[in-house]
Amino acid sequence: MTASRSLDLRGTPCPVNFVRCKLTLETMHPGDQLDVDLDRGEPEEMVVPGLRDAGHQVIVSGDDPAWVHLQVTCGG
Repeated sequence: MTASRSLDLRGTPCPVNFVRCKLTLETMHPGDQLDVDLDRGEPEEMVVPGLRDAGHQVIVSGDDPAWVHLQVTCGG
């Protein structure tokens, strides 16, 4: 059974937003789902590649000009 968690990191500066994602994912199991709302711009540019480099699958969605939604599948 996979678990699902969510973080609303809108308004959270870099690198705090990446660190919070990473710490949350460390408490999760492979295949678990983390939903993250994140500001566009630098946060999106830093967090998405960082999570992918750490072995997690990241799907970016959302049409709001100010923020983006990430669907992160924990890679372990």
